[in-house]
Amino acid sequence: MKKILRITTVPISLMNLLKGQPKFMSQYYKVVGVTSSGDEIDTIINDEGIRVIAVEMTRTISPIKDLVSLFKLYKVIKKEKPFIVHSHTPKAGTLGMMAAKLAGVQNRLHTIAGLPLLEATGSKRKLLDLVEKITYACATKIYPNSLGLKDIIIQNRYTKPSKLKVIANGSSNGIDANHFSIKNISVKTISTLREELHINKSDVVFVFVGRLVTDKGINELISAFKKLSKDHQHIKLLLVGTFESELDPLQASTLSEIENNKNIIHVGWQTDVRPYFAISSILAFPSYREGFPNVVMQAGAMDLPSIVTDINGCNEIIKQHINGLIIPPKDESELFIAMQYLVENPDEAQKMAKASRKIICDNYQREVVWNALLKEYNNLENQ
Repeated sequence: MKKILRITTVPISLMNLLKGQPKFMSQYYKVVGVTSSGDEIDTIINDEGIRVIAVEMTRTISPIKDLVSLFKLYKVIKKEKPFIVHSHTPKAGTLGMMAAKLAGVQNRLHTIAGLPLLEATGSKRKLLDLVEKITYACATKIYPNSLGLKDIIIQNRYTKPSKLKVIANGSSNGIDANHFSIKNISVKTISTLREELHINKSDVVFVFVGRLVTDKGINELISAFKKLSKDHQHIKLLLVGTFESELDPLQASTLSEIENNKNIIHVGWQTDVRPYFAISSILAFPSYREGFPNVVMQAGAMDLPSIVTDINGCNEIIKQHINGLIIPPKDESELFIAMQYLVENPDEAQKMAKASRKIICDNYQREVVWNALLKEYNNLENQ
């Protein structure tokens, strides 16, 4: 069996973003994970049945630490002699592709699941643009995980179009629609969670799942919800995720509102988000940038309509007025209007909810993505 190294910056990405994929690929290739150390490594070994090698990598720009990581990755790759090195997440992509090229690996693949640099400006943007170009230059193939992302990469001239390919219909890993199904959540679980969180059955619950940071549109979401709740007493906002105060802090007024508004419920990080989708009515996801958002697929599979921004990935999963609403990014007033519309037009919201699961199941089942990627690996083997 030929060997494939799958590299992510931190283990939670390997555990969650690619869940089930290493195990599936292990039927055809010897898969080895490479990521920073962390408690999740044991879970990955148990769930995926693969070997995992720990190499420390930082998510921030840190030249000295990055050089140390690059050298360690090079040593690992030289020792393992893989047929393919396939990286995910920005830092693992840059270091993994450089190390693989230095080590003489023939097939160097990198999946792009979003471009954080799009929100950067000035000298930081120039530096990040350069790093992106270096990553793509070192890779032999780049897989943007959405069609919109592919267009952005071409527009920014990060690499030649011939290096780019979107796997299947988009997404890095697809979605397990059997797992993300309302049928798997018991009535008792739903009623108990509602009771714990003081949510009534008659409440309209907006849910956000993800990192609670500026880039995800949380400042706009909190502001729009605050305005909406003045006229609607039966609405709640459920926030599932953690703050990243060092990397991307929220405004002080936003943090204060989250803490003091009794209709905003923050439950922190949750390993299983399904029960939270099950007690919700609408996904509110006003992100500034995405690759191909798992949360939007998950919510759709759980029968929720979504409010998303008109950015790549989101505007590919959501069709306007069919399974949700699309609004401009960073536009608090349009977000408010969309939230208000779905609260005041419950029949319309219900119609979108009914369409949501079918669209996800038809286009983004994980087996579709896995088999398309397997075919890509097989093609490289046969070249």
